[in-house]
Amino acid sequence: MFSRRDRPGSVRTVLLVALVASLGAAAELRVRVRLSDGHIAEETLEADGEQDSVTLEFKQGDGTLITFLADFKQEVKLFRALILGEPERGQNQYQALCFITRLNSNEIIPSESMARLRQKNPHAIRSAEERRTEDQLAMNVAVNLSRAWQLSAHVHNMCAEAQEAIYTREVDVKHWLDKGVEGSVFEILPQEEDVPDLQTCATSRDMWQACSCRYSLRLEWYPCLLKYCRSREGVSKGSPYKCGIKSCSKGYRFEYYVAHRHLCLWDEET
Repeated sequence: MFSRRDRPGSVRTVLLVALVASLGAAAELRVRVRLSDGHIAEETLEADGEQDSVTLEFKQGDGTLITFLADFKQEVKLFRALILGEPERGQNQYQALCFITRLNSNEIIPSESMARLRQKNPHAIRSAEERRTEDQLAMNVAVNLSRAWQLSAHVHNMCAEAQEAIYTREVDVKHWLDKGVEGSVFEILPQEEDVPDLQTCATSRDMWQACSCRYSLRLEWYPCLLKYCRSREGVSKGSPYKCGIKSCSKGYRFEYYVAHRHLCLWDEET
Protein backbone atom coordinates (compact mmCIF):
# COMPACT_ATOMS: atom_id res chain seq x y z
CA MET A 1 0.00 0.00 0.00
CA PHE A 2 3.02 2.25 0.44
CA SER A 3 5.97 2.61 -1.92
CA ARG A 4 9.25 4.51 -1.95
CA ARG A 5 9.07 5.08 -5.67
CA ASP A 6 7.36 3.70 -8.73
CA ARG A 7 9.25 0.60 -9.82
CA PRO A 8 8.48 -1.47 -12.94
CA GLY A 9 6.26 -4.33 -11.90
CA SER A 10 5.48 -2.95 -8.44
CA VAL A 11 1.93 -2.55 -7.23
CA ARG A 12 0.54 1.00 -7.51
CA THR A 13 0.01 2.41 -4.07
CA VAL A 14 -2.33 4.95 -2.50
CA LEU A 15 0.04 6.17 0.19
CA LEU A 16 3.70 6.74 -0.73
CA VAL A 17 6.84 6.64 1.36
CA ALA A 18 8.71 9.89 0.86
CA LEU A 19 12.47 9.69 1.05
CA VAL A 20 12.73 13.41 1.66
CA ALA A 21 11.23 13.27 5.17
CA SER A 22 13.47 14.43 7.97
CA LEU A 23 13.84 11.69 10.59
CA GLY A 24 14.88 14.04 13.37
CA ALA A 25 11.79 16.23 13.27
CA ALA A 26 8.11 15.48 13.73
CA ALA A 27 6.26 14.51 10.55
CA GLU A 28 2.48 14.73 10.30
CA LEU A 29 -0.05 12.86 8.18
CA ARG A 30 -3.81 13.49 8.07
CA VAL A 31 -6.08 10.63 7.01
CA ARG A 32 -9.86 10.53 6.58
CA VAL A 33 -11.47 7.41 8.06
CA ARG A 34 -15.00 6.14 8.62
CA LEU A 35 -15.69 5.37 12.27
CA SER A 36 -17.78 2.43 13.46
CA ASP A 37 -20.75 4.77 14.09
CA GLY A 38 -20.66 5.91 10.45
CA HIS A 39 -19.12 9.33 11.09
CA ILE A 40 -16.18 10.48 8.96
CA ALA A 41 -13.24 11.60 11.10
CA GLU A 42 -9.85 13.06 10.30
CA GLU A 43 -7.03 11.22 12.00
CA THR A 44 -3.77 13.01 12.65
CA LEU A 45 -0.72 10.75 12.78
CA GLU A 46 2.52 12.32 13.95
CA ALA A 47 5.93 10.65 14.08
CA ASP A 48 8.76 12.12 16.14
CA GLY A 49 12.07 10.55 15.20
CA GLU A 50 14.00 12.31 17.95
CA GLN A 51 11.61 11.13 20.69
CA ASP A 52 11.06 7.81 18.86
CA SER A 53 7.30 8.07 19.29
CA VAL A 54 4.13 7.99 17.21
CA THR A 55 0.91 9.85 18.09
CA LEU A 56 -2.54 9.24 16.62
CA GLU A 57 -5.46 11.57 17.38
CA PHE A 58 -9.06 11.93 16.20
CA LYS A 59 -12.46 13.16 17.37
CA GLN A 60 -15.38 10.76 17.70
CA GLY A 61 -18.90 11.55 16.54
CA ASP A 62 -19.96 12.44 20.10
CA GLY A 63 -17.14 14.99 20.39
CA THR A 64 -14.79 12.81 22.47
CA LEU A 65 -11.13 13.43 21.61
CA ILE A 66 -9.09 10.21 21.48
CA THR A 67 -5.28 10.32 21.59
CA PHE A 68 -2.97 7.31 21.30
CA LEU A 69 0.80 7.51 21.79
CA ALA A 70 3.40 4.78 21.24
CA ASP A 71 6.68 5.39 23.07
CA PHE A 72 9.17 3.03 21.41
CA LYS A 73 12.05 4.05 23.70
CA GLN A 74 10.25 2.90 26.82
CA GLU A 75 8.02 0.30 25.12
CA VAL A 76 4.93 1.98 26.54
CA LYS A 77 1.63 2.94 24.95
CA LEU A 78 -0.81 5.54 26.26
CA PHE A 79 -4.49 6.14 25.55
CA ARG A 80 -6.26 9.36 26.49
CA ALA A 81 -9.95 10.13 26.16
CA LEU A 82 -11.33 13.65 26.68
CA ILE A 83 -15.04 12.98 27.08
CA LEU A 84 -17.52 15.84 26.88
CA GLY A 85 -19.35 16.23 30.19
CA GLU A 86 -23.06 16.54 30.89
CA PRO A 87 -23.52 19.66 33.06
CA GLU A 88 -27.19 18.83 33.60
CA ARG A 89 -26.01 15.68 35.39
CA GLY A 90 -23.50 17.54 37.55
CA GLN A 91 -20.43 16.87 35.39
CA ASN A 92 -17.60 19.19 34.44
CA GLN A 93 -17.14 20.46 30.89
CA TYR A 94 -15.20 17.32 30.08
CA GLN A 95 -13.80 14.27 31.82
CA ALA A 96 -10.33 12.91 31.06
CA LEU A 97 -9.24 9.28 31.23
CA CYS A 98 -5.74 7.91 30.70
CA PHE A 99 -4.70 4.27 30.27
CA ILE A 100 -1.09 3.05 30.19
CA THR A 101 0.11 -0.39 29.08
CA ARG A 102 3.21 -2.03 27.64
CA LEU A 103 3.86 -1.64 23.91
CA ASN A 104 4.38 -4.98 22.18
CA SER A 105 6.23 -5.63 18.94
CA ASN A 106 4.30 -5.42 15.66
CA GLU A 107 1.52 -3.29 17.15
CA ILE A 108 2.36 -0.27 15.00
CA ILE A 109 5.13 0.59 12.54
CA PRO A 110 8.30 2.32 13.86
CA SER A 111 8.48 6.11 14.11
CA GLU A 112 11.17 6.20 11.41
CA SER A 113 8.86 4.50 8.91
CA MET A 114 5.83 6.55 10.00
CA ALA A 115 7.76 9.78 9.43
CA ARG A 116 8.15 8.89 5.75
CA LEU A 117 4.49 8.31 4.94
CA ARG A 118 2.75 10.59 2.46
CA GLN A 119 -0.76 10.51 1.00
CA LYS A 120 -1.42 10.44 -2.71
CA ASN A 121 -5.15 11.18 -2.34
CA PRO A 122 -5.87 13.11 0.90
CA HIS A 123 -9.62 13.21 0.17
CA ALA A 124 -10.08 9.43 0.08
CA ILE A 125 -11.81 7.72 3.02
CA ARG A 126 -9.58 4.93 4.31
CA SER A 127 -10.62 1.50 5.52
CA ALA A 128 -8.27 -0.81 7.41
CA GLU A 129 -7.09 -3.99 5.70
CA GLU A 130 -7.22 -6.00 8.93
CA ARG A 131 -9.67 -5.73 11.82
CA ARG A 132 -7.78 -7.04 14.82
CA THR A 133 -9.37 -8.70 17.86
CA GLU A 134 -10.53 -6.32 20.59
CA ASP A 135 -8.38 -6.29 23.73
CA GLN A 136 -10.25 -6.50 27.04
CA LEU A 137 -8.05 -4.98 29.71
CA ALA A 138 -8.55 -5.07 33.48
CA MET A 139 -7.02 -1.76 34.60
CA ASN A 140 -6.81 -2.56 38.30
CA VAL A 141 -3.97 -0.20 39.29
CA ALA A 142 -3.97 3.59 39.62
CA VAL A 143 -0.91 5.56 38.48
CA ASN A 144 0.58 8.48 40.43
CA LEU A 145 0.98 11.27 37.87
CA SER A 146 3.80 13.01 39.76
CA ARG A 147 5.92 9.83 39.61
CA ALA A 148 4.80 8.49 36.24
CA TRP A 149 7.77 9.98 34.36
CA GLN A 150 9.52 6.74 35.30
CA LEU A 151 7.25 4.92 32.83
CA SER A 152 7.50 7.45 30.00
CA ALA A 153 8.44 11.09 29.55
CA HIS A 154 5.14 11.53 27.67
CA VAL A 155 2.83 10.61 30.55
CA HIS A 156 2.73 14.08 32.12
CA ASN A 157 1.69 15.86 28.91
CA MET A 158 -0.74 13.13 27.90
CA CYS A 159 -2.37 12.47 31.26
CA ALA A 160 -2.12 15.75 33.21
CA GLU A 161 -5.83 16.47 32.70
CA ALA A 162 -6.81 13.02 33.93
CA GLN A 163 -5.15 13.58 37.34
CA GLU A 164 -6.57 10.71 39.43
CA ALA A 165 -8.08 8.83 36.50
CA ILE A 166 -4.86 7.23 35.22
CA TYR A 167 -4.90 3.45 35.11
CA THR A 168 -2.73 0.47 34.22
CA ARG A 169 -2.70 -3.32 34.64
CA GLU A 170 -1.18 -5.32 37.48
CA VAL A 171 0.66 -7.56 34.98
CA ASP A 172 2.37 -4.48 33.52
CA VAL A 173 3.20 -3.16 36.98
CA LYS A 174 5.09 -6.38 37.77
CA HIS A 175 7.11 -5.95 34.59
CA TRP A 176 7.97 -2.31 35.38
CA LEU A 177 8.90 -3.10 38.99
CA ASP A 178 11.32 -5.73 37.71
CA LYS A 179 12.88 -3.03 35.52
CA GLY A 180 13.46 -0.76 38.53
CA VAL A 181 10.39 1.50 38.50
CA GLU A 182 9.52 2.56 42.05
CA GLY A 183 6.48 1.06 43.74
CA SER A 184 5.31 4.56 44.75
CA VAL A 185 4.20 5.08 41.14
CA PHE A 186 1.34 2.63 41.62
CA GLU A 187 -1.66 2.04 43.88
CA ILE A 188 -3.65 -1.18 43.69
CA LEU A 189 -7.36 -0.44 43.33
CA PRO A 190 -10.05 -2.36 45.26
CA GLN A 191 -10.62 -5.81 43.76
CA GLU A 192 -13.85 -7.80 43.49
CA GLU A 193 -12.83 -9.92 46.49
CA ASP A 194 -12.39 -6.68 48.49
CA VAL A 195 -15.85 -5.44 47.50
CA PRO A 196 -17.99 -8.60 47.15
CA ASP A 197 -21.15 -6.70 46.12
CA LEU A 198 -19.36 -4.51 43.56
CA GLN A 199 -21.67 -3.94 40.62
CA THR A 200 -20.92 -2.83 37.11
CA CYS A 201 -21.65 0.86 36.63
CA ALA A 202 -24.08 -0.10 33.87
CA THR A 203 -26.36 -1.85 36.40
CA SER A 204 -25.83 0.49 39.38
CA ARG A 205 -28.47 3.17 40.00
CA ASP A 206 -26.84 4.88 42.99
CA MET A 207 -24.72 7.79 41.71
CA TRP A 208 -22.55 7.72 44.85
CA GLN A 209 -21.94 3.98 44.88
CA ALA A 210 -18.61 2.43 43.86
CA CYS A 211 -18.78 0.31 40.73
CA SER A 212 -16.80 -1.30 37.92
CA CYS A 213 -16.63 1.06 34.94
CA ARG A 214 -16.12 0.12 31.30
CA TYR A 215 -14.78 2.35 28.57
CA SER A 216 -14.29 1.28 24.95
CA LEU A 217 -12.49 2.94 22.06
CA ARG A 218 -11.29 1.91 18.62
CA LEU A 219 -8.33 3.00 16.56
CA GLU A 220 -10.09 2.77 13.21
CA TRP A 221 -7.06 3.06 10.91
CA TYR A 222 -3.33 2.96 11.60
CA PRO A 223 -0.22 1.47 9.93
CA CYS A 224 0.44 -1.74 11.85
CA LEU A 225 3.03 -3.60 9.74
CA LEU A 226 5.63 -2.92 7.05
CA LYS A 227 5.38 -4.75 3.74
CA TYR A 228 8.41 -6.02 1.87
CA CYS A 229 8.74 -6.64 -1.87
CA ARG A 230 11.47 -8.14 -4.06
CA SER A 231 13.03 -6.31 -6.97
CA ARG A 232 12.44 -7.94 -10.35
CA GLU A 233 15.36 -6.42 -12.20
CA GLY A 234 18.91 -5.14 -11.77
CA VAL A 235 21.81 -6.47 -9.77
CA SER A 236 19.74 -6.49 -6.58
CA LYS A 237 17.14 -8.80 -8.09
CA GLY A 238 15.47 -10.83 -5.40
CA SER A 239 16.62 -8.66 -2.47
CA PRO A 240 13.72 -7.43 -0.31
CA TYR A 241 12.95 -3.74 0.14
CA LYS A 242 10.27 -1.85 2.09
CA CYS A 243 7.42 -1.24 -0.33
CA GLY A 244 4.41 -0.39 1.79
CA ILE A 245 2.39 -0.80 4.95
CA LYS A 246 -0.52 -2.86 6.17
CA SER A 247 -3.32 -0.92 7.85
CA CYS A 248 -5.20 -2.22 10.87
CA SER A 249 -8.20 -1.37 13.03
CA LYS A 250 -8.24 -2.36 16.70
CA GLY A 251 -10.59 -1.91 19.63
CA TYR A 252 -9.80 -1.69 23.34
CA ARG A 253 -12.18 -2.22 26.24
CA PHE A 254 -10.93 -0.99 29.61
CA GLU A 255 -12.50 -2.03 32.91
CA TYR A 256 -11.58 -0.25 36.14
CA TYR A 257 -12.85 0.65 39.60
CA VAL A 258 -14.45 4.03 40.29
CA ALA A 259 -15.44 5.32 43.72
CA HIS A 260 -18.73 6.81 42.46
CA ARG A 261 -21.14 5.91 39.68
CA HIS A 262 -21.29 9.51 38.42
CA LEU A 263 -17.66 9.17 37.26
CA CYS A 264 -18.83 6.66 34.65
CA LEU A 265 -22.07 8.00 33.16
CA TRP A 266 -21.31 6.71 29.64
CA ASP A 267 -21.45 3.07 30.81
CA GLU A 268 -25.15 2.42 30.29
CA GLU A 269 -26.95 -0.92 30.32
CA THR A 270 -27.76 -2.19 26.82
